[in-house]
Amino acid sequence: MNDGVTLLKAAQKLDEEALTAIFDSYAPAIYKYALRLCHDPIEADNIVGDVFSQLLEQFANGKGPRTNLRSYLYQTAYHLVVDRSRDNKHTAPLEVAINVQERERTVPTATQIEERVLMEALVSAMNSELTDDQRHVIILRFLEDFSLKETAQIIGKEVNNVKVIQNRGIAKLRKALEHQIGSEQDDL
Repeated sequence: MNDGVTLLKAAQKLDEEALTAIFDSYAPAIYKYALRLCHDPIEADNIVGDVFSQLLEQFANGKGPRTNLRSYLYQTAYHLVVDRSRDNKHTAPLEVAINVQERERTVPTATQIEERVLMEALVSAMNSELTDDQRHVIILRFLEDFSLKETAQIIGKEVNNVKVIQNRGIAKLRKALEHQIGSEQDDL
């Protein structure tokens, strides 16, 4: 069952093998996406479970995605994260979610130190400077590799709105990084 359409049709009929294949194919990516948004490994794991639970309920009711399963799963995860963030303002460090280079037991090179400082500045800027919509769009577009159209579908906005959100988010990140780098150079 490698063909996506065949797999989706079989899953719609609640075929256990197809449902397992879908879970195995998409769960790791949905987990990483949820973790990038909520910054909490336990919450991200719960979101993955809820995404697939909702998918199963939809299939059982004769509903659910008919063509683009990937977008449907990400859209469901997005809405769950947004709903939960309204209820719970808990935020763990974003670097957990982005999988920043782990501290190694060896002495890091100058390049590794520079990359780490830049990544920490980027993570800090994403946490402090971006709106939730900007952070979601940046994550979907550049970390999850969704197109503008897919991103718009997932977050429920028009493509032009996504472009504006993306451009404003990038501009804020650029400005924050320039400020961060400028202040570090002043310290030297």
